[in-house]
Amino acid sequence: MEVLSHLRVVEIGSSAATSYCARLFADFGADVQKVEPPGGDPLRGSGPLTPSGQSAWFAFLNFNKSSVVIDATDPDGIPQLTALIEECNIVIDGRDIDPADCPSIDLAAIRQKRPRLIYLEASWFGREGPYADFAATDSTVRALAGLIKLAGAVQGPPLHAPDFQTGIMAGLWGFIAAASSTILEEKAGGGRWSWSLSVFESSLALSEYQVFEAYERGDVMRRIGVNRFWPNFPVGIYETKNGWLGVTTITPAQWRAFCEMLDLPELRDDPTLMLGADRLQHIEQIEQQFIPRLKTQTAHEWFAEGLRRKIPIVPVPEISDLLQDAEKRERGAIVPVLLGEEEGQTAGSMQRLTLTPPRRGGKVPAPGEQQSFANTGRRLTGTASVSSGCIDAGGPPLQGIRVIDFSMGWAGPLCTRTLADLGADVIKVEAIQYPDWWRGVDRRPAYIEDQMYEKTARFCMANRNKRGITLDLTRRQGRTLAKRLAAGADIVVDNYSADVLPKFGLGYDVLRTLNPRLVMMSMSAFGTSSIRRTCRAYGSTLEQGSGLPSVIGKTDGPPVMSHVAFGDAVGGLNGCAAVLAALIHARTTGQGQFIDLAQIECMMPFAAPWIIVHSIDGTSPIRFGNRHPQLVPHGCFRCAGEDNWIVVAATDEDMWQRLARLIGRPDWATDASLKSAEARRDIEELVERAIQAWTITRDADQAMSELQAARIAAGVARLPIDLLSDRHLRSRGYLQEVERAFIGSHPQPSMPIREGEGPYAIRSAAPTLGQHNREVLSGLLGLSDTEIADLAREGIIGSVMLSEGELTKTKTVSQC
Repeated sequence: MEVLSHLRVVEIGSSAATSYCARLFADFGADVQKVEPPGGDPLRGSGPLTPSGQSAWFAFLNFNKSSVVIDATDPDGIPQLTALIEECNIVIDGRDIDPADCPSIDLAAIRQKRPRLIYLEASWFGREGPYADFAATDSTVRALAGLIKLAGAVQGPPLHAPDFQTGIMAGLWGFIAAASSTILEEKAGGGRWSWSLSVFESSLALSEYQVFEAYERGDVMRRIGVNRFWPNFPVGIYETKNGWLGVTTITPAQWRAFCEMLDLPELRDDPTLMLGADRLQHIEQIEQQFIPRLKTQTAHEWFAEGLRRKIPIVPVPEISDLLQDAEKRERGAIVPVLLGEEEGQTAGSMQRLTLTPPRRGGKVPAPGEQQSFANTGRRLTGTASVSSGCIDAGGPPLQGIRVIDFSMGWAGPLCTRTLADLGADVIKVEAIQYPDWWRGVDRRPAYIEDQMYEKTARFCMANRNKRGITLDLTRRQGRTLAKRLAAGADIVVDNYSADVLPKFGLGYDVLRTLNPRLVMMSMSAFGTSSIRRTCRAYGSTLEQGSGLPSVIGKTDGPPVMSHVAFGDAVGGLNGCAAVLAALIHARTTGQGQFIDLAQIECMMPFAAPWIIVHSIDGTSPIRFGNRHPQLVPHGCFRCAGEDNWIVVAATDEDMWQRLARLIGRPDWATDASLKSAEARRDIEELVERAIQAWTITRDADQAMSELQAARIAAGVARLPIDLLSDRHLRSRGYLQEVERAFIGSHPQPSMPIREGEGPYAIRSAAPTLGQHNREVLSGLLGLSDTEIADLAREGIIGSVMLSEGELTKTKTVSQC
């Protein structure tokens, strides 16, 4: 049986977010019934299109589902839909984004019959707040979320990716919400099964890192050029002798190794260039030295050198390269998809459960087509749980679940933070010798003495609601204690390189003998089975190697990155989704399993429509810049003042006519020859000039206010720092104030999923280094005060980070 084959899901309304959420359930065997109007889901017309006119975007979002056509004008429509929902476990509702002529339902009456029905409702901005009634598109939402303004040329306009991002991010969050409720199916009673999902707030998972860097450092971020991002350099894409190369240097050691690889000892030995923030002050001078060197070898030759030197660099693939990658097909990152008579390839499920794997590809249903799968069965009541966890029916969904967190940085900690936010007891394991690098990579004495590693906002953001301990896993005593923790846990997560925990004797093959129900996830860059398994990577590396940059930017320009660390948040949310799927299986069967999550594969869904189209017709994807494959007009326009911009889009004929009238071109509004977007494509440049002539006379917020008053999709291109005072987020209580040692009161972002009107309350601030050593080692493992003191004296545990000199001394002593 597949993990979720006992579930029936009904999807109503039309939105990318709810469609992707439902597809994630279908990936693991759920019977997903997609309700469509007689004319089909509006997304069936979304570009890019295959040669036969099928929507590649719709195909990616909907394979392995069944379709049910219900006519809202038919008297039997409401009873038919009601009966369908009464026979399901989960309803995923996208009607607030696009009702798609779905009949109305009496949810309260249905709940009386089905009190345990799980209900997820998605909207662009939530039901309340200043933006609640805004017209929106993927790009206008990303503009407001601070995800556009920092990308592109210094003089502008900001350069943004096509519209295939917010639906994937929100879909992941929706799955996390609904799956966490599914874990609690065996609870008695109901009343805790309704979720609301904000697409806008879902997107903030990508920008929260920069928001909190801005909170800590002030208004320091500006657009500094294509493939350049604050606060590190070089982090970008560069031309080689053959192909493009993604480069990321974060730590001083990586910078030195990069300079040594290129034979640039002057740069390597310059003490003023040790940190990325220092190098940002000298971008042009540094690039003038290394760019010519990169052109002396191919991208793959440099990649081989980078592997040997442990530098996070990666070849930047074209879409054709992804399709020709045998490893991606073998791992299920590229899977077959059938669209009517057309056979193509697309991005598969990235939640790589090894015992109960997801389906590998599938068929896109025609309107009204039912699909059957051999092992699909349904149950509407729970089965007894075999988990040892004690769950309080009134507590958060994951209360009673214990997680041992060996992760660092952003991706792994975001995964485990989300589990903690939902009530899990997450124990974060660091070492005084090698603490989480998001505490800072500076190991100089002054940094350590001033305990600056306790004052970084990004670490606090990623590690709230957790308990923190220190264990030196390079020492036998530390490894023994780690095994004891894993023996009593439900989940273990790490995002080290693939070989690290196995090298310490803490691999899944060892831990499962201690705990057969353990779910263990490795979140390495390329996967434990990959030929690139030893490659170092950051969120930027993951985007560079995903294929997405090859479809962003201008036709004659380089591949373009859209974020400084896009892959981290994406990997973290995919990891959380994977863990929850495996946990559902473990709690109902007693069987744990290993999850081999490759973070670079998690980025591939953002390029999925182009993968499908290219796999069928072989043509290279068209890069539209800030334009759109389907919407005309669609772009980023300058407003009054310095570097002020707004994203504007017309999603249909009515919106186009309202826009034309607003900017003073009523003749366009009444011109029958301009009704379609394709007809307007011929005068796209003229339309864009007219829009900018209107926006340039207005402040960006004023322009947005006037456009939204006319029901035209528009969003100001915000800087991340702007989100700290965003009126909509403030009205919804999105930022919560938390008190913590060393930094005092500071804001924390909420989850974009809510059970009630307000967000989930943040229970505790991020732990200081080793803060809960005694609580965990004594309370959970039963160690005595004497034993804990001995561990501290030997440096197995501690609460003060070691400086570089102390670390070298410790290594020497341990080797002796």
